[in-house]
Amino acid sequence: MLLRSPWWLSLAIAAGLFALAQMFLPAVAALAAGAPFVAIAAYAAWRQARAPSAARVAAVLEGLRAMSWEQFSALIEGAYRRQGYEVAALKGPGADFELRKEGRLGLVSCKRWKVAQTGITPLRDLLEAKRARDARECIYVAAGEFSANAREFAAKNGIRLLSGTELAQLLGPLADHFSTETPRQKAT
Repeated sequence: MLLRSPWWLSLAIAAGLFALAQMFLPAVAALAAGAPFVAIAAYAAWRQARAPSAARVAAVLEGLRAMSWEQFSALIEGAYRRQGYEVAALKGPGADFELRKEGRLGLVSCKRWKVAQTGITPLRDLLEAKRARDARECIYVAAGEFSANAREFAAKNGIRLLSGTELAQLLGPLADHFSTETPRQKAT
């Protein structure tokens, strides 16, 4: 939970814990009590510094919506390959890709990636494919939002929803051509 919160929140907890512990413990023990929260703050700050800006996320999502299926699927496949997965395209309902890494099987579905809001139906199809292929995990990728029912269904059934900032991070340098900067701004 702290990793998703602003980094300074963990640092504030560390300082408060240190102050409280110092009242009852030696300074070294008080430092040790706050150290895990300092480490969490450092990691959260590092992750937040690497996160793409809201403008970049919007540009990436707009660019994805303008792509053909062939372009989009090649980009998603490349992103997972870059993370060390073996990727195989699948035909049929439910899932678009099979991911393999360290003996684990995962499924990725990008069906209806362009829609403004994804509902439960494609998630049910992905869940059926997961059960049929005995996959360990499944991921649904969308350039739009997810309905509240879809989010609830995904949480209940262990489906990872990938959109927005997470999708822009997955694509990373593969999505550089979606940048909102002009060539002149990049040169300076």
